[in-house]
Amino acid sequence: MNQPAPLTQTSAPALEKTHLRLGFVSLTDAAPLVAAKLLEFGHAHGLTLELARQPSWAALRDKLLAGDLDAAHALYGLTYGVQLGLGGPQTDMAVLMVLNRNGQAITLSNRLAHAFSEHRTLPQALATLGRKPVFAQTFPTGTHAMWLYYWLAAQGVHPLRDIESVVIPPPQMVAALAEDRLDGLCVGEPWNTVAQARGVGRTIAYSSEVWPDHPEKVLACRRDFASRHPHTARALVQTMLEACRWLDGAGHRSEIARWLARPDYIGINEALIAERLGNDTAASAPGRLPVRFFDDGAVNYPRPADGVWFLTQYERWGMIRPRGDYHEIAAAINQTDLYRDAATRMGIAIPSDDVSQVLIDDRVWDGSDPAAYLKGFGIHA
Repeated sequence: MNQPAPLTQTSAPALEKTHLRLGFVSLTDAAPLVAAKLLEFGHAHGLTLELARQPSWAALRDKLLAGDLDAAHALYGLTYGVQLGLGGPQTDMAVLMVLNRNGQAITLSNRLAHAFSEHRTLPQALATLGRKPVFAQTFPTGTHAMWLYYWLAAQGVHPLRDIESVVIPPPQMVAALAEDRLDGLCVGEPWNTVAQARGVGRTIAYSSEVWPDHPEKVLACRRDFASRHPHTARALVQTMLEACRWLDGAGHRSEIARWLARPDYIGINEALIAERLGNDTAASAPGRLPVRFFDDGAVNYPRPADGVWFLTQYERWGMIRPRGDYHEIAAAINQTDLYRDAATRMGIAIPSDDVSQVLIDDRVWDGSDPAAYLKGFGIHA
């Protein structure tokens, strides 16, 4: 293992807690946590890390809220759903940083993928099934549900009326597809790659086509953990920034693929993990952007406008009633001051809060007026 010298940083006060238990789910984008542990990046910041794999996002959520986990690799939307009390107990949450962008996909069964290629429109392809299609995502308020719903709506399919949506943990997705229990799914890698390699499905769209360079997994914790352990939380952000920077280094994507292949992390063939992990994967499919972990810090800033987008989608799909405090909610969850402190101590530039993205349906999201953004959707709850 080639461990680089830590990024330049100033002296820091004593930590409130030095041993942290971090949760993760078996996905390629858990790479920052795995790299941080195996290369012991935490030691330079006074931390010892313990990783705890969880079987599902619901299990990770429950252990995070119970205090069995100090922080976790989490779906962006999971954190926001818990904050709003959607599908479980309400708890004030904190997003410490973004761990990655891109790296998810939508896979269809072979039968539906063939029909889609023949009929050219998704509604026509779905009609060939002769029944209501079944699509899987990984958590009701999570990123995969939101990418799936947004993609379906952009194809003229109403995700609340025209399909049945079910929740399946990521490692169980491929088996469900192989057993003909699903017609499609949205999940993180490597499970789309595995489905295609095993001949049970075909990747039909990438999440970067829905929203180029979208935020995906975050480093999340309960807000009371961050408030009671501010120095520890900052040290954890610094540790993960070290790991994200390392993942951008030459040859390190191949190295992390070998580590992720171990039984205690993902436990599948290394080549299947590496296939869609490399920095040069964008040229292999139109609209496909590589998973990003650092990009000189451009990936990691927890921009509140990104969180507001998820709130607009919860309103769009009837999960919450319209409200006018989306910016305030996001500002409370996303710990921008803590992140700025950690990044500044390490000489990492802070990206602008301004954002303007064109999504798959040609709608522009800039975070300025959530109510006006919502009014432009033709398909909604």
